[in-house]
Amino acid sequence: MAASEMVVMLLAAAAGAAAASVLALVPALHIYNVAGFIILATGTLGEFVPPELLAMFFLGLITGYAMLNTIPSIFLSAPDDSTVFVVLPGQKYLLQQRGYEAVVLTGLGGLGGIAVLALLTPVASTLFPAVRAILQPHLHWILWTVIAYMLISEWPKGSDRAPAGFRRWWDGWKSLTAGLITFLLSGLLGFVLLYRSLVPVTIAYQNLLPAFVGLFAVPWILQNVLSRVELPEQYIAKSVDATPWLIFRGTFAGALGGLFAAFFPVVTGGLGGFLAGHATAQRDDRLFIISQGASKVVYYVGGFLLFFVPGLHLTRGGMAWMLSSLWSSYTPQTYYLAVAAVVLSGVLSFFLLLLMTRVAIKLVGKVRYRWVSLGTLAVLFAIVIGMTGWGGLLICAVATGIGLIPVLWGSRRMNCMGVLLLPIALNMAGAGAVVAGWLGLI
Repeated sequence: MAASEMVVMLLAAAAGAAAASVLALVPALHIYNVAGFIILATGTLGEFVPPELLAMFFLGLITGYAMLNTIPSIFLSAPDDSTVFVVLPGQKYLLQQRGYEAVVLTGLGGLGGIAVLALLTPVASTLFPAVRAILQPHLHWILWTVIAYMLISEWPKGSDRAPAGFRRWWDGWKSLTAGLITFLLSGLLGFVLLYRSLVPVTIAYQNLLPAFVGLFAVPWILQNVLSRVELPEQYIAKSVDATPWLIFRGTFAGALGGLFAAFFPVVTGGLGGFLAGHATAQRDDRLFIISQGASKVVYYVGGFLLFFVPGLHLTRGGMAWMLSSLWSSYTPQTYYLAVAAVVLSGVLSFFLLLLMTRVAIKLVGKVRYRWVSLGTLAVLFAIVIGMTGWGGLLICAVATGIGLIPVLWGSRRMNCMGVLLLPIALNMAGAGAVVAGWLGLI
């Protein structure tokens, strides 16, 4: 490949990062949905945009999205499955006038995650195929172990202030009960979406959009609207309250979780970061925010990079699945170019993150937070109806009811991931069709 072609490829990645800096600010507009529309348009654009150039654009797009999707999660409280864990510490920082600092901490974690991916480049083509060969026969029970740990970790807890007897017992067990109910109900919803979805077949690639919006984004925004939160004026810090050692620890933990999520099917960056946080005994909000920033970048970007690794070609995540229908990477040179594109896009995205965070601060500073929340809610509904129709809105309404259970009963919102974990885990165990038959779905 000539030097001029490499420059064009890197410029395509930078263009993708610049586009993602705007798209990531739209609540609940997942970058996979945007990529899906681009893939559909390739029938017209195919002769003008070579697939390898489109691949580099997608690399920049997903890198920019992974870095900047923190902004709506913190300032608009519209998280997706990979950023839902950032919101609680992020909201704490936001109410302490430190929302900008929280975003910068996630950005530093994201840069650390990109550095980890770059450092893995020399060994990726030998390490990852070997790991895949070892783990492939065991993925089903490993996934069930992850589910079991996630549910067991929602251990009974209470304030010890309730009167003795049933009320004290319920005070301790209500969060665990709510977590189990949330997981099972979201899992049932996942079965319906898998076998009898209301979304038209022509837009089946958007099947999960209304469910994720309802499970993760809408309940949080409704909570903000009903609680009438008023944000204090945000302070633009010149530095962050984090030492290099703290940043390193957070990056290490987040990279562990992100790599686990990128390699294993169905496990998302938020869940991977949660597991890594427990494994490394995190107890600091700063450490947690940094690790989640690293985890989601490694999850999104690392999962896509696995598609470029010579001898592996592992399709993890929606972006890789969509691109695989058009093009595949086979040479080490393409992989090294992909890593260079990720590094360039990551650095550019970090500075765009600082700029766009200031824009978001000006927005929430000029408009009352309740109106911002209502406007965000309207955008969410418009996206759901526009992309999936009225059937998608009905799915979103059901998912919102399930997503409100953790909000009202104080359990982890991570349990909403049952929408993916339960159907896929049962299918991997060979029991998915049997359960679907019991439910009358087939």
